[in-house]
Amino acid sequence: MSIVTVQLGQCGNQIGHEVFNAICGDVRGTHGLCSKKENESYRDACIERFFREEESEVPVARAVLVDMEPKVISQTLSIAARSGYWKYGDRSHFCQKQGSGNNWANGYSVHGPRHKEVIMDLIQKEAEKCDRLGGFFTLMSMAGGTGSGLGAFVTQCLRDAFPTSFILNHVIWPYGTGEVIVQNYNSVLTLSHLYQSSDALLVHENDVIHKICAQLMNIKQISFRDVNQVIAHQLGSVFQPTYTAESGSCYSRNPLGDLMETLVPHPEFKMLGLRNIPQMPENSLAYSTFSWPGLIKHLRQMLIANAKMEEGIDWQVRPPRLGSSIPSSHSTNKPPRFNTSIANLVILRGKDTHSVDLGSFRDPSLYTSWLNPGDAFNVWKTPRAFNKYEKSASLVSNSQFLLKPLDSVVGKAWNMFASKAYIHQYTKFGIEEEDFLDSFTALEQVISSYTIL
Repeated sequence: MSIVTVQLGQCGNQIGHEVFNAICGDVRGTHGLCSKKENESYRDACIERFFREEESEVPVARAVLVDMEPKVISQTLSIAARSGYWKYGDRSHFCQKQGSGNNWANGYSVHGPRHKEVIMDLIQKEAEKCDRLGGFFTLMSMAGGTGSGLGAFVTQCLRDAFPTSFILNHVIWPYGTGEVIVQNYNSVLTLSHLYQSSDALLVHENDVIHKICAQLMNIKQISFRDVNQVIAHQLGSVFQPTYTAESGSCYSRNPLGDLMETLVPHPEFKMLGLRNIPQMPENSLAYSTFSWPGLIKHLRQMLIANAKMEEGIDWQVRPPRLGSSIPSSHSTNKPPRFNTSIANLVILRGKDTHSVDLGSFRDPSLYTSWLNPGDAFNVWKTPRAFNKYEKSASLVSNSQFLLKPLDSVVGKAWNMFASKAYIHQYTKFGIEEEDFLDSFTALEQVISSYTIL
């Protein structure tokens, strides 16, 4: 099944380009460390998923690019075409001359309805080019105007036009000390609207990726491109082909469906986080060796201590002991800083994946009491190495990992709203105070649901 990627706004378009680059580089690489037959079936599954092959011989990305300013899209199109390895379709983009001015309401209430027909027509045409449509993968930022406001509008339109297709929104969480004064408003409005129409939200935090660039990749002067390449690597580590328990000896055909089935058992809980290890500069790879037990031990501790990378993990955090006197639904029984999960998916790529012991992830104390631990944990594998890493593991987790950042964003937005700061910027485009209150209520409910796990 094929995935149609929708890149929205400056951030979404720049990340989308890096994602296709990473996927294409991985497929073309000779570092697969597996048999020729394995490599070929991996390549075929990947191309079907993300590209269509036309007469030109160069794979064409199954993507639609949308922005309200032309600069980023024209750069993205030309860089992709110049690579000679893949390109975007000739008529797969839409842009205007004026941006959304970092105003969610402008993107959602003005640009969205005004350009709905053209944008949805582009997406419809791209979807019709798939033999079998697996769903939509949108890439957007929460802080700006186009990615967030127009992104939320387009997601609603996708839900209306394709009611049975999966929609996964990839969302970039803004820097805590971001440069957009209204980023918390934009974030609250984006999240609350996406929660209504999306099947799941896969979140990357800018602050976390920045730390990974500095501490793990040893980059001295970090650019947006560096950040985007780390994000693209992590996304590729999830969406490149794997074998699931159900797919048997064939690569899974329905990545979005498989992801939702394993990680989103209830519509109230749809926040997904992603961790990937190891991560290091390319020139260090030759001098590094990794064992599966070591990688799995780190990944599990990253999960329960809510560490976003393998450096600086708090090894003191332990799961609660089952059978304690207080029922586990009461948070008083939980050790401090313990990150409770609803569902987890581990993806293993590379040598000897068949011999990896993942029993530690099946521990019932990691999970909420209302789901059978057997259903709460899944694993996907492939002997094919990813992106020059002989062994790599990714964890996609539906857990309490976002509670702190979410609480912080809602709190900051509420403080501004209580003093009516900048509200007029939104009301002039038709977003009223009641809309803000509805969004706050929706997110308070999400925070409450995750807190009492």
